[in-house]
Amino acid sequence: MENFDFKAYTEMLFGKGQISKLPEVINRYGKNVLLAYGGGSIKRNGIYDEVKKLLKDCNVIELDKIEPNPRIETVRRGVSLCKENNIDVILAVGGGSTIDCAKVVAAGAFYDKDPWDLVTNPEKIDKVLPIVTILTLAATGSEMNGNAVISKMDTNEKLGTASINMKPQVSILDPEYLYTLPSIQTAAGTADIMSHVFENYFKNTEGAFVQDKFSEGLLETCIKYCPIALKDPKNYEARANLMWASSMALNGLCGSGKPGAWTCHPIEHELSAFYDITHGVGLAIVTPRWMRYILSEKTVDKFVDYAINVWKLENKGDKFALANEAIDLTEKFFKDCGIPMTLKEVNIDETNFDEMARGAVEHGSLAYAYVPLNEADVKKILEMCL
Repeated sequence: MENFDFKAYTEMLFGKGQISKLPEVINRYGKNVLLAYGGGSIKRNGIYDEVKKLLKDCNVIELDKIEPNPRIETVRRGVSLCKENNIDVILAVGGGSTIDCAKVVAAGAFYDKDPWDLVTNPEKIDKVLPIVTILTLAATGSEMNGNAVISKMDTNEKLGTASINMKPQVSILDPEYLYTLPSIQTAAGTADIMSHVFENYFKNTEGAFVQDKFSEGLLETCIKYCPIALKDPKNYEARANLMWASSMALNGLCGSGKPGAWTCHPIEHELSAFYDITHGVGLAIVTPRWMRYILSEKTVDKFVDYAINVWKLENKGDKFALANEAIDLTEKFFKDCGIPMTLKEVNIDETNFDEMARGAVEHGSLAYAYVPLNEADVKKILEMCL
């Protein structure tokens, strides 16, 4: 285990009815509120009306129509609203896309140049407006970390940025807000949670037993509860466990002390940048193919741990057979959850593979991944996904 700094200071208000504390939370920071949200779902499910009622004594300015893969144009619009209205605090109501957008808006409010600079050069992030979130999707963990991913579609770029200053001050998590999610969002969100865990579980660091046990428990949680939530959308136990797993998967609990580049996320970011597909769907397609591609004498023991500790498979002595069975079960799990499992199913062909492979290697620092990958490797993995 390597040295690390761990800070998870977001106040988490978890459970039924926690939104009642919103006025007190917002009043800590001021009266001028930027309300950030995506499409019309929070208006259909009643959360929007509840928020507006609770904030009746505040000056609420709205940043709406945030995209599923938030775009820099929307960030710029939000920054302008902050500066024009002397915003004191940003309230992001939605999933990871809304929260990611809100984070860069919050940083851009104190930056005089183009906020895209804050995506390409995170070291330029300094002062940030306070961020409060109300989570409506279990997926990204953005409610408890300082990460954000923003797209610039005119250049086919989807890049991550991060700063401890962008961690939300307070996040409200009510599992009942997940009851009305479309099935594909529940499934894709779970794939995203699992991918965050995989990215930290499959690392070269020795002796990070605690982190790996956290990871295995979170993976078991997703495997147990996603099918239940899909079958019974109003199952509170399932929704609560998936929601908390989302926060725990990417708040530093699993990854601290395990340095190294991620792999599947940079590859998927290229898919989203070129084709604007659902992030979790892309991750589900890429992950089992990446697993098969990197399976070797060097990595097989980690896959055996995964097979035995997560999937509860019996070790009959053939390590590679055991590893491949676990990978097959991973792919089957995503498919059984209703996720399309080939690129062709989401209308993607090989046209842009070369450019996407270059982008993944360049932006993802894949030379420093669990198994280092070059452009040819990434292209082969993408071809396996067709």
